[in-house]
Amino acid sequence: MYFSVVAVGREDDSPIEEPIRVAVAADRLGYREVWAGEGPTWDSFVLAAAIGRATERVTLTAGPVPVSVRDPYTVARGAASVAALVGRPVGVALGTSSKRVVEGVHDRPRTRPAAVLEESAAAVRRLMHGVPGQPVVPGSTFRRRLPAPGGALTVAAFGPRAIATAAAHADRMLLDVVSPEQVRALRAQLDAAAEKVGRTPPTLAAWLPVAVDPAPESLAQVLGSIAGYLTVPGYSEVFVEAGFGEAVMLAATGADPETLLRALPPKAAATLGLVGDVDAVRARIDTYAEAGLDEIALVPATAGDPGGERSLTALMPA
Repeated sequence: MYFSVVAVGREDDSPIEEPIRVAVAADRLGYREVWAGEGPTWDSFVLAAAIGRATERVTLTAGPVPVSVRDPYTVARGAASVAALVGRPVGVALGTSSKRVVEGVHDRPRTRPAAVLEESAAAVRRLMHGVPGQPVVPGSTFRRRLPAPGGALTVAAFGPRAIATAAAHADRMLLDVVSPEQVRALRAQLDAAAEKVGRTPPTLAAWLPVAVDPAPESLAQVLGSIAGYLTVPGYSEVFVEAGFGEAVMLAATGADPETLLRALPPKAAATLGLVGDVDAVRARIDTYAEAGLDEIALVPATAGDPGGERSLTALMPA
């Protein structure tokens, strides 16, 4: 199993500078890759550049960036710009994001998301491999000056059309907060889609929250990160099967986050995450590997564990 580290995955009340602390810890502990996620607070390319300047070795992946708010050239240029500044490979991850983010934050329409993802992935893949002297885009009089960023193209996917896009264009497919059972089903879909287009399947990664020997604050942070999935099709069933049907029903009625957190017992954190003592976490990792996962992108809880130091140290590469 390959481990990477997510410096920032989703919005919470963590200190603004926490992603840099996470990235510096990951670099010092020997992890090889850090993800700079994008959201209402952080621009992923700016954050990736800051992380690159604060670290020495890690390669960087920016995103997932929402394809409805960034055109393919902007994405590829962002990766090449960061790579030129930090002198290390930089990859990009693409995703459709949610209506809540695309329309509620960016004030842009989220229309034809699966089609836009496919169009963007095909274009970004071409642009990521451009060389200096070529037109910046086909037909342009402007010439490319920056070298290719050198990193992988990742596509975040869950539904059939997004999986088909990942199979056709990506080096890696990304899942977000999934159970081993979901990994098994999605792995089979990815392999079938890749076979259909005659490609070797991309590697399969998942962002998973992690808290080794969690403090109460760490546990609460993990529970908060997964509570938003209680009403999402494909996830709500997982929680019901795990015995958390009451929380699913509360979420369906529009209960506020505090109510949902009270309804989720601590053991719910391990349903879609890596939570517990180091032996329990490593056993859970083995379960994910058996299900077909190639990479776990660790999203460390930082509440009660600044920089995710405790969890990242416990799982540091040999």
